[in-house]
Amino acid sequence: MLATQNPIEQEGTYPLPEAQLDRFMLMIKVGYPTREEERQIMDRMTAGRAPEALTVVRPAELLQARQVVQQVYVDEKIRDYIVSVVTATRRPREHGLAELADHIEYGASPRASIYLLLAARAHAFLQRRGFVTPEDVKAIGADVLRHRVILTYEAEAEDVTSEDVVRRLFERVEVP
Repeated sequence: MLATQNPIEQEGTYPLPEAQLDRFMLMIKVGYPTREEERQIMDRMTAGRAPEALTVVRPAELLQARQVVQQVYVDEKIRDYIVSVVTATRRPREHGLAELADHIEYGASPRASIYLLLAARAHAFLQRRGFVTPEDVKAIGADVLRHRVILTYEAEAEDVTSEDVVRRLFERVEVP
């Protein structure tokens, strides 16, 4: 399932509770288009032609790719690294991140470990590799964790974002 979240409060839209947000595997940040991209969008959408969907991949091919992703090798050290990163969101002091303890109200759930491993496998697959590296975990980590790390009021008062917290986690948790 894909969903969009409007960054500006509008009538009839409300933030999802943390328990519901946790069920989304990734939160991808999409900014505004460049000037050139916006011009292309405007031209395309006002040309008077109905949008045309093209077949990019067939359902059977997509299912086959999912099976291949499940076969991407993840070493035990990488699995331990993923668990360390996620548990550091819940117990930062135990991971040498005492400075984050006052900024995190709730850390990521065990679902984050599952999704981080799956997303790292998919990233490795897209890089045409049959194994996951720590760089795969880091590359996709913010997208998996940014909506799962709930900050304290103190963090918000200090303009600390979940992005900041996740970045510090990946900078400080020991890489295998």
